[in-house]
Amino acid sequence: MTARLNPADHDWMTAPATRRVMNALETAAPGGSRFVGGCVRNALLGEPVADIDIATVLEPDAAAAALEAAGIAVHPTGLAHGTITAVANHQPFEVTTLRRDVSTDGRRATVAFTTDWAEDAARRDFTINALYANEEGEILDLVGGLKDIPDRRIVFIGKPEDRIAEDYLRILRFFRFFAWYGKGEPDAAGLAACAAMTDGLSQLSAERIWMETKKLLAAPDPARAIELMAEAGVAQALYGTELKITRLSRLIELGGDEPLLRLAALLPDRGVGQIRKLKLSNEEAGRLRKLADGGLSREIEAKWPTRAELEKLVYRHGNQAIADQLFLLFAETREPPEGWGGAIGHVLSFAAPEFPVTGADLKKRGLSAGPEMGQLLRRLEEEWIESRFRLDKHTLLGRL
Repeated sequence: MTARLNPADHDWMTAPATRRVMNALETAAPGGSRFVGGCVRNALLGEPVADIDIATVLEPDAAAAALEAAGIAVHPTGLAHGTITAVANHQPFEVTTLRRDVSTDGRRATVAFTTDWAEDAARRDFTINALYANEEGEILDLVGGLKDIPDRRIVFIGKPEDRIAEDYLRILRFFRFFAWYGKGEPDAAGLAACAAMTDGLSQLSAERIWMETKKLLAAPDPARAIELMAEAGVAQALYGTELKITRLSRLIELGGDEPLLRLAALLPDRGVGQIRKLKLSNEEAGRLRKLADGGLSREIEAKWPTRAELEKLVYRHGNQAIADQLFLLFAETREPPEGWGGAIGHVLSFAAPEFPVTGADLKKRGLSAGPEMGQLLRRLEEEWIESRFRLDKHTLLGRL
């Protein structure tokens, strides 16, 4: 495994914004700042790089002063843990002072700043996440992460039990990183530690569990990782229910890639029972409640497969709700009906029109507001829907 990245092959390393930030930090402390974590890992794996994190020997105040002197905006996003966010050319960079853990309680750590790269590396979670690279692309590997890159092995740094005891969310992160970057069989020691320490998951907040679950479910195919979670007892500890992994696998095969939809496929009640447990947002909760609507599900099954009927359903319930229902209905069958892809595509692309008649139109015809007007509007709307939305206002008003 090479111990070097060629900056010419990685636009994120040579971008003007990146150079501005690194030059500012290096001017203040030559040789004291390196790229770290996901950007280095993904570059070595040949995966896209999204976020750029930088580790520095400069303490937060000194790092902020160096950046501001270079005209770079700085936001104190995590000072207790030594983190500031630099924004150059409208791009954010997370800049964190080298740290060592003073104490941990399984949820959060108290840290002290250091200038020792080995101390900073030792407190991180997995070997492939503790690789550093300077501007020239030279890799600093203090925990053996380079050897795990070719085989895509997700391995805890040091003793797995120690890393997990520092933050029990690392159990879920073990499976999340396996879903995104792992290959072959999982690290046996890491998996055993996760299985043995599930009691610690009770310390985690619902928000942290959902945040990590959402990232896991966003992986291209998380089914194997979730199956391992179930076998290790982690899934039961987190979600308190058996999982529908087969249904999830079918959904993935059908192209269902949204984390919330995958959650609905994974859970026996289409996820509605997890709304409070995971503290989903109002928008997420509303979507799951629609998915769990048995009446709507039966109505869709009865209407399938005519496009006209699907358009009526979209008009009444919205594109997302009907597409979600179709995805799950097809995932629950061994073989989706012929034309299932076209049906979902049509539901997602169909732009439901707006009913052209209003109460104001009826008032102009001499009708007064009240129950009679409401009934008349509903009748006209049904006629308009049955015409597949083709009747115009003039024609509809002519039917009064």
